[in-house]
Amino acid sequence: MSTTTAPCGDSVSTLETPTLDTESHDLLHSISEHGGYAYVSMAAMAAAGDFCAAEAAREMAWEQLHSGPWHSVLPVWRDAYSMACLHVAKHHYKNGEFEKSLRVLDMGIIMGGTLLGKDLHCAVDKISEKARSVRVSERRCDDLMNSENRLVDQEFDVSKVFQLLPVKSLTSKIVVKRSALSLEGFLKDHYLSGSPVIISDCMAHWPAKMKWNNIDYLQRVAGDRTVPVEVGKNYLCAEWKQELITFSEFLQRIRSNGCSPGGPTYLAQHPLFDQVVGKKYIRLYSASFSDELFPYPDTMLCNSSQVDLDDIDERKFPKVQDLEFVDCILEEGEMLYIPPKWWHYVRSLTTSCSVSFWWSEGESSDA
Repeated sequence: MSTTTAPCGDSVSTLETPTLDTESHDLLHSISEHGGYAYVSMAAMAAAGDFCAAEAAREMAWEQLHSGPWHSVLPVWRDAYSMACLHVAKHHYKNGEFEKSLRVLDMGIIMGGTLLGKDLHCAVDKISEKARSVRVSERRCDDLMNSENRLVDQEFDVSKVFQLLPVKSLTSKIVVKRSALSLEGFLKDHYLSGSPVIISDCMAHWPAKMKWNNIDYLQRVAGDRTVPVEVGKNYLCAEWKQELITFSEFLQRIRSNGCSPGGPTYLAQHPLFDQVVGKKYIRLYSASFSDELFPYPDTMLCNSSQVDLDDIDERKFPKVQDLEFVDCILEEGEMLYIPPKWWHYVRSLTTSCSVSFWWSEGESSDA
């Protein structure tokens, strides 16, 4: 993959980091209080423009992030990692190496602390804009939208669906589908009663319905960004793992049927389920069936069922087949409301992009 750089003679302004400038002294003092003397020395040299010192500081902080379980890592070392990432990114940005700079900043956002979060995000916005202006593909947005380079272009073969889905799929109760559903109607008929519903016409105005199905557009706006992906059937499988790859690499895997050497690759980070591109099969079980679905006793997995609907062990779970459920094929442009604590099974029927919204009753309205 080629690196996005500024063309010769192009002036690249300084990458501003106001929070870092203000908080640097106190942060370095806190790091030294926790034994990070070598880091402080390298960080001081990095602030003066020493790239090797900046990389050395980032490596030191990285080692601290992996010194034990994530929850046991001192927050100050997460902020230290963010600081080092900003110093390294400044160097790449000054040299017009936008792709490298974005990679470092994304790592700071994903692995770093919250203190310097605003600086990291502002830097990403600025560099992304610069990168888009010098990208090799300089076609107009209208041309991109007319491109035939689509993310999902395969026809949906209904005859093959039943070969992929669990037993009894689409033969019982189908999730209710509503159009022109008012807020009052949603609250009264579904939210308060705890019943799922598909809202069929709330996404017609979303630009993402068209843009997210265009490979060129996705590459242009996010190709250089680093994203966490999950590899494997699901997180309950022994071979499941997480990786950090660029969005371009993720798109390449999708185009090869979402596969990597370790299995399917997907973004999941990610109660309201909106289908933007493609189609998914979704099955829902009421929260009242929690005991019958045998949650894992481990507290880390207590919201996951031991039952594999794709291959049910009838000796261990003899009554699962008789449990009542509702299911549906969620089409492009449809929203599915999943009531709290309901169990769900999801399977992509085509390459697809979805958006999930999560909220709790305890959140304030202006959050």
